[in-house]
Amino acid sequence: MSLLHVLAISLLINGVFFIIAAIMRTDTFTDITYSLSFIVLTALLFATSPYRAPVHLFTAGAVILWGLRLGGYLFYRILHIKVDHRFDDKRDSFVKFGSFWLLQAISVWVILLPSYGILTANGERALPLAAILPGALLFIAGLALETVADAQKYAFKSRPETKGEFMATGVWRYSRHPNYFGEMLVWWGIALPGIFLFRGASLLFFIGPVFITLLLLFVSGIPLLEREADRKWGARADYQDYKRRTSILIPLPRKKG
Repeated sequence: MSLLHVLAISLLINGVFFIIAAIMRTDTFTDITYSLSFIVLTALLFATSPYRAPVHLFTAGAVILWGLRLGGYLFYRILHIKVDHRFDDKRDSFVKFGSFWLLQAISVWVILLPSYGILTANGERALPLAAILPGALLFIAGLALETVADAQKYAFKSRPETKGEFMATGVWRYSRHPNYFGEMLVWWGIALPGIFLFRGASLLFFIGPVFITLLLLFVSGIPLLEREADRKWGARADYQDYKRRTSILIPLPRKKG
């Protein structure tokens, strides 16, 4: 499979579910399609590649495991909350709603670049397990962090006594966005073995983790949630204290009051 094939399949998957979502005017399939795209594309890349070295097994397994975890969580969440308010100003506009799905399809393709590079790398350049271990540890740490963060946040928001409040307990006591930090670790961990495989122009495959990091830091991740939090709780002294004392991304001990 070429990179153009990967992009075409990503566009096809997201295009089909966009049509279904637009006709049904539902948010049920939006996030699950994101995860599904990674799972399907990675499975196809692995199935069509003749290489089965440990690095290929790690890369395919890591992406699919991440996709199953995130997709399962997001699908379970949307079945309970019913509506994703991010799309309130887009759902009734073919152009706005369609633009989101288009950008999602392209984002999947970009984020998958290092996985594509590794899964299509010559199997004769097999890496020792010691070269894969740092990336695997980084991936495991990131997956564990975002899994715990998501579970704690969902439980917090589900309790009647804390519904509508900001969260400052669990891992959220040490970071205002621990799930995003975990997400970054996941993709850098998956890409890390590429240090030993990519040469010349193929070093551009590292655009993948750079892209997701910049996206979460400056575009659709932290900035949007910080603005929403300021709108909801910005006038409250306890929130301002939490914001002042708590790291915005990397979990760190809280600053002294």
